[in-house]
Amino acid sequence: MLRYSRFILSVVIFLVLGAQFAFGQEKGTIRGVVTDKATGEPLPAANIVVVGTMMGTTTDADGAFILEVPAGEYTLRVSYIGYETKEQKVSVKPGETVDVNFAIGEAVAEFGETIVVVGSRAERTAVETPVPVDVIPEVELRESPQFELNQVLRDVVPSYNASHQTISDGTDHINPASLRGLGPDQVLVLINGKRRHPSALVHVNGTFGRGTVGIDLNAIPKAAIERVEVLRDGAAAQYGSDAIAGVINIVLKQATGKIQMHAMTGANNLLFKRPITMSPDIQALRQQFGLSPNVEYNEADGETFTFDVNYGFKIGTHGFFNITAEYLDRGRTNRSTTWTGKIFNDGTAPITQYRDGKTWTFLPDDQELAKRGLTRDDFSMKTGQSKARMASIFYNTKIPLNDQAEFYSFGGMTYRSGEATGFYRLPYQEKRVNLNVYPNGFLPVIAPK
Repeated sequence: MLRYSRFILSVVIFLVLGAQFAFGQEKGTIRGVVTDKATGEPLPAANIVVVGTMMGTTTDADGAFILEVPAGEYTLRVSYIGYETKEQKVSVKPGETVDVNFAIGEAVAEFGETIVVVGSRAERTAVETPVPVDVIPEVELRESPQFELNQVLRDVVPSYNASHQTISDGTDHINPASLRGLGPDQVLVLINGKRRHPSALVHVNGTFGRGTVGIDLNAIPKAAIERVEVLRDGAAAQYGSDAIAGVINIVLKQATGKIQMHAMTGANNLLFKRPITMSPDIQALRQQFGLSPNVEYNEADGETFTFDVNYGFKIGTHGFFNITAEYLDRGRTNRSTTWTGKIFNDGTAPITQYRDGKTWTFLPDDQELAKRGLTRDDFSMKTGQSKARMASIFYNTKIPLNDQAEFYSFGGMTYRSGEATGFYRLPYQEKRVNLNVYPNGFLPVIAPK
């Protein structure tokens, strides 16, 4: 029996070690040095990215880098502030170490090209261009805790602002965005260098951008974007009057042979607490144990979930077709408190009204609410982020026809449904509510599709 147990243990150890050895053999190593093409000096902190993946690294003080990757064929891209961006294909076999060196020269970046991509905000801006240009790479979009593109850009682009609105009709669902403090219709948005169409919503309520029609950036899935280029200066002379504030160019992905899936979820934990009133028996029991008779609890809302998938495949030798699908489910938030103002008047409340000694107005007795089986919470508004569900599909394709011509196409479709509310129509506001239909008033709901 002892020999049998030792035999089984030996087999298990052999299998585990063998699996680890086999797993180790499935990976390889890429190493190299990045230098200045003119002087031969090493370039520290240069970015090395494996195109179409989330893998990458930076060079050390000697310009050297080491990157461990699964066996396969890849394209390495190196970028450095003030220098040209260079790519090189590499094939890695299991257990193999491949040397790949880069010698890159200085270059003045222009808007629309792949500019420098590094980790910090300061080095992300191309400082040698005539005007400031920020480039936000895919990895920075992925690492953002925000779920929608407008909110991501708000966090990473200087002088860009966009926020969710509340009780503002359709603007609850389409955020007005601003660059350099100018209106939503003064920011030109391009996709792959081509103009993006504006939304069909005119912001008419008292929100930012009243009277303008902006572009709904949240309709573009983050997973479809390779990078975002932001020109933070007026470009009306080149692009037209809608580029007074600047230009945002969204470059769609071109990666092939790789599937990317991403999921993220989150919620808001309210900073204030809501009380729970216990029954007298429970209150007495809690007091026996030295506990407070009432309980307060933190409330969470705004639960949000998103899932996306991206895949691309080659068409011929140099052509590609890349497609992205994304789903977003965003819960509403509510920051309103219990309504403490007037609800009924003499005509809508059958019981006797008494004058309030402080405000000198007639307020309904709590018995009126109790008679109707209501509380003041039933007359509160819902102030906060609207509820939304969104599904989108985007694609990007390009097929070279010959040395001087190519076929390209890109586009997408987005479906969104939402739910927001307006101001509560209280029973005493007889000109705003039909009491025969809504004897207790009503809360209007705006639910576009």
